[in-house]
Amino acid sequence: MRRFILEGLIRRPFTEPALQPEDAALEELGKAVTQAARRRLGRSLSIRQIDAGSCNGCELEIHALSNAYYDLERFGLHFVASPRHADVLLVTGPVTRNMAEALERTYNATPDPKWVVAAGDCGRDGGCFAGSYAILGGVSALLPVDLHIPGCPPTPAALLRGMLAVLQDSTG
Repeated sequence: MRRFILEGLIRRPFTEPALQPEDAALEELGKAVTQAARRRLGRSLSIRQIDAGSCNGCELEIHALSNAYYDLERFGLHFVASPRHADVLLVTGPVTRNMAEALERTYNATPDPKWVVAAGDCGRDGGCFAGSYAILGGVSALLPVDLHIPGCPPTPAALLRGMLAVLQDSTG
């Protein structure tokens, strides 16, 4: 036991260096999202995240947006608990039969203008779950989708770029 403790104190931990995205690029992306939200809505963008049956890979990346590195709040984007306060419905996963009614009700409870963003490959067409008896398909099988963010799962930076694309789209 002593030997194990001493080795642990002397030997450096074996870790791989983290990939460092460009801090300046992230800051620029965040500022662009903030400006687009102010221009389009006159205020911050409110996002309601909905898990329609995902494996939680996309949720982990979405939660990373709130960590100290990405800090979504500093860019004026907020996750809200109620669809009545949301501008964007960020839907992850394929739509399961059990979640179809809840997803429709959430969409109907969201005030206009509203945008639906399907995150991940499962949100597009069901992904690896497509063809299952429990899956209706991608989000577009149930709701009108304004934007799809590809990836399995999409990175936090890709999610931010997606929010910018939604705000810059002139058809919304």
